[in-house]
Amino acid sequence: MVRNYFYLVVGLLCLLFAVTHTLNGLTTTLPVINNAAIDGSTKVTFTYVWHIIGIENLVFGIALMIMSVVKNRSEVKFAAWLIIVILFMRWTVIAYFTLMNGHDSITSLIPDTIAIFVVCILLFLGTRVKTSRRVSARTRHRRL
Repeated sequence: MVRNYFYLVVGLLCLLFAVTHTLNGLTTTLPVINNAAIDGSTKVTFTYVWHIIGIENLVFGIALMIMSVVKNRSEVKFAAWLIIVILFMRWTVIAYFTLMNGHDSITSLIPDTIAIFVVCILLFLGTRVKTSRRVSARTRHRRL
């Protein structure tokens, strides 16, 4: 039973990001790198860093799907905050290196910025969900 729909939605988004990031690399970015006049070790480094990000998104997605069904929300709140921090640091690195390469690439920040901020906001909202205590009819009757 899903106990935190915010974590569930973010988990699904992270799984989607993992697939789209990997497919984008395999179909557009990595073939360009392989055809460029770049030494082999640089190609290998770029390729494995590309796939690390895809796998990281996959792991976040799986973890968040599991977190969405955990009964005690306080047990998973730290993990959610840790993912928020990792994503904000990822965005900071993306923004820094994009802006250091000139203003014409500022518009390329928009998709990553939207995706990361939406995920972080949803995660934040997920950390704010209170644990619901279901009171049985018998317990409610005793209280009266």
